[in-house]
Amino acid sequence: MSFFGLDCTRKKEGEVERKIRANDREYNLSFKYATNSIKTSKYNPFTFLPLNLFEQFQRIANAYFLFLLILQVCKIQVCCEPPNNRLDRFTGTLTFNSQKYSLDNERVLLRGCTLRNTDWCFGLVLFAGNKFRQMCGVCSGKFGHYKLLTKVVFSFKAFLPREENTVFSAFLTFWSYIIILNTVVPISLYVSMEVIRLGNSYYINWDRTMYHAGSDTPAEARTTTLNEELGQIKYIFSDKTGTLTQNIMTFNKCSINGKSYGQDQSVEMTPVDFSFNRLADPKFLFYDHSLVEGVKLELPDVHAFFRLLALCHTVMAEEKREGDLVYQAQSPDEGALVTAARNFGFVFRSRSPETVTIEEMGIQRTYELLAILDFNNVRKRMSVIVRNPEGKLSLYCKGADTIIYERLHPSCSEFAGEGLRTLVLAYKDLDEEYFSEWKQRHHESSVALEDREEKLEKLYEEIEKDMMLIGATAVEDKLQDGVTQTLEQLAKAEIKIWVLTGDKQETAENIGYSCNLLREEMNEVFVVAFALESNMELEFLRTACICKTVICCRVTPLQKAQVVELVKKYKKAVTLAIGDGANDVSMIKAAHIGVGISGQEGMQAVLSSDFSFAQFRFLQRLLLVHGRWSYLRMCKFLRYFFYKNFTFTFVHFWYAFFCGFSAQTVYDEGYITLYNLVYTALPVLGMSLFDQDVNAGWSLEYPQLYVPGQLSQYFSKRAFMMCALHSWYSSLVLFFVPYAAIYDTARDNGKDGTDYQSFALITETCLTVTVCVQLGLDLSYWTVVNHLFVWGSLGMFFILTFTMYTDGLYRLRPSSFAFIGTARNCLNQPNVWLTVALTAILCVLPVVVYRFLSSQISPTINEKVRYKVCQMKEPAPRPRRTRLTRRSTRRSGYAFSHAHGYGDLMTSGRYLRRNALTCSTGLIPTGRSPGFKPTGRSAGYSPVGREQNPKQKVEPTSLQVFRAVKDSFF
Repeated sequence: MSFFGLDCTRKKEGEVERKIRANDREYNLSFKYATNSIKTSKYNPFTFLPLNLFEQFQRIANAYFLFLLILQVCKIQVCCEPPNNRLDRFTGTLTFNSQKYSLDNERVLLRGCTLRNTDWCFGLVLFAGNKFRQMCGVCSGKFGHYKLLTKVVFSFKAFLPREENTVFSAFLTFWSYIIILNTVVPISLYVSMEVIRLGNSYYINWDRTMYHAGSDTPAEARTTTLNEELGQIKYIFSDKTGTLTQNIMTFNKCSINGKSYGQDQSVEMTPVDFSFNRLADPKFLFYDHSLVEGVKLELPDVHAFFRLLALCHTVMAEEKREGDLVYQAQSPDEGALVTAARNFGFVFRSRSPETVTIEEMGIQRTYELLAILDFNNVRKRMSVIVRNPEGKLSLYCKGADTIIYERLHPSCSEFAGEGLRTLVLAYKDLDEEYFSEWKQRHHESSVALEDREEKLEKLYEEIEKDMMLIGATAVEDKLQDGVTQTLEQLAKAEIKIWVLTGDKQETAENIGYSCNLLREEMNEVFVVAFALESNMELEFLRTACICKTVICCRVTPLQKAQVVELVKKYKKAVTLAIGDGANDVSMIKAAHIGVGISGQEGMQAVLSSDFSFAQFRFLQRLLLVHGRWSYLRMCKFLRYFFYKNFTFTFVHFWYAFFCGFSAQTVYDEGYITLYNLVYTALPVLGMSLFDQDVNAGWSLEYPQLYVPGQLSQYFSKRAFMMCALHSWYSSLVLFFVPYAAIYDTARDNGKDGTDYQSFALITETCLTVTVCVQLGLDLSYWTVVNHLFVWGSLGMFFILTFTMYTDGLYRLRPSSFAFIGTARNCLNQPNVWLTVALTAILCVLPVVVYRFLSSQISPTINEKVRYKVCQMKEPAPRPRRTRLTRRSTRRSGYAFSHAHGYGDLMTSGRYLRRNALTCSTGLIPTGRSPGFKPTGRSAGYSPVGREQNPKQKVEPTSLQVFRAVKDSFF
């Protein structure tokens, strides 16, 4: 039963099996299976309000502001006679808690009266300005000199009857001050933070230097809540294929029957001319002419080699017009191998669920496809069983060397030493009788309801034995542009980079040398097996943390996520994972920040990521420029915001000693409302959106600038306490300097200059000027926008102050604009402006002295770089592009990049869209077709990308090992 959207049914026992009959509704309903009705909504009309409120107020911030709102609505109501000039009588009623109390002349105090023999009382101003009773007897004259001595803010205080219970009275006073002091953390803090994060996200989207023209792909910030964490990354976990490399495979070399083919492309050589083959791909290049000669001479081993490549795959061919072949492969490796066979005369033309049609040296041949032994992460190989037109049964297999054949020909080791991805090819002739019996057992296992996968695996193992080795292929996956430089820059920024790949140790190691993660002087190489076992993970983490480079090979997608979770669990650091394929999604979601590369393997990684772009080299700009700026700006924003609001609020504390702790506010009601909304909102936003300590060029030139963010030096407990201490000092100055300046003073016209309204206005002016001066000291990069916001806010303060304190607004609404004439009577005094200047200087003087001494005695890395940039007086340098190559003799292996399940798709017929064109025979040099287009691991057939799951925060422990910041560069 569903009640208010909640499933209240009892949990059913697990099903052993399920039976369904076609077109028999009554039979199917008897089992009470779930229907096709799917509910994706979170609420219904009855549960929307309660459940939504429950979720919203689970957030501390929302509950906090709701609590303040409840406290602020407590008020009383007085109904009395209108203003008049009779001083001997008064009639009115007071309503509180639905009870009415009588008010008469004995309960009214006239201006100038003194209340004696009374410990305390609550008061409410009834008539003010030119409407109070003494003023009603005045015929004419200026009323600007009459000052209201008592000020009450209705929304901030509840005026209650006198209570004899001092405990209850203290309770009320306490909560009254909670209301007054709520400006320490105003709601504008959260609003401003979201605006800043949104703006910094747009900077990433608008960055043209992170736009890849080849794929027409800009950088994209897919979230707005993690920008500042980009400036605190300590660990990067990177995939290899498609992330560090291009994932565009080229058939480089091969070994057939012990003979190697293929030459070093770096040597000036003429590529092979494939013009004899009208179906050749013009983009395919090969430099060993002897292999073509072997094909033309019809060497049996060479033909068998390319025949296997043309038959053993899950590629699909699309031929829109005669000779125009387009290959769609689930992996770039498969596309490269089938394209190689195509150029050497063994052209894959079409397929059906039962057949595979190829063209062998101009002769079309159709093979009967009897079975596909599909690839998975455990098998690391795939096989096909075919019957050729002559009726001969054969099994063709390709896969990783350790799986296909334990001992490879030495030529395979030579390929691996050059960092190439090696793949071993083998075949086996089958007996007709044995295959028939095996096929029957295969069918029985494929329809089994229990242990189907295990039974099929045993059958695959049985038939894939005693195979004959044909040869091996070597496919090259080149590094992306700028990978080496990016890794070097990130290493200088004290960011540790761990490469997590499914390749063999030798292949991963050679890629490490190619991108300069590994160097020749690193002679101590640790090889750890079973590192993620529960009794080994801590030892693995300790060992990995003392290594300069960590490369985890032969890892599954789940193990990638486990490595990330291990670092998050035991290291107090922010992690980032970057990948390009569906096998990287779990790693991307496990890290604090996930980055997806839109490459050759579909969009699953991008859809699961927080940030995305097209090339790995953009990562250094994302972190060293945008990430560092975002973190620096957010820290400056928080420090300044807390300073200005702490200072604003602490003044009430000092005033409490002079108002008898009556919860009276220092400032005008309008100023309290506009302080965070108008007077100080735009300047801090301008600083948080446009400030730079150094520009982007110098940020990339000095990656060491990134280190303070990793150590949380810009905003920490110490920085917060320093901010609070500075605010406490500033509030002390802001209260007592104006208080002393106007104490027992007179104006130029001889009138008394000591009154509450004048003191409030002077304090407001001093505070506004002081926080603007402090922001000017915090700004490192002044722009036109910053000037407009700072000077505009100061100008707006004086404009609105004079406007709100005018006679006209007072006559329209006396209760809201009670400070009538205060601005023009107070701000025209020279001593007031001297007080404002003195207060501002005293408030910022400790900051100026501290920063000067610290920059001279112990300068930070930011100060060193800024000083050096100023001394050089040169524009920012352009990023340096270096090309580092290395040829290693180390052995490498191949990581088969298939995805499981494509064999069943090939034999199902679901992928077929049209029949293949009729193929003509003969190898005639009459034209060429475009090359294969690897469409990534999805290739139109992979599962639909799931919606990104919310990230779960994992609290790190205190086992973080901090490294000392070595500033030897300077």
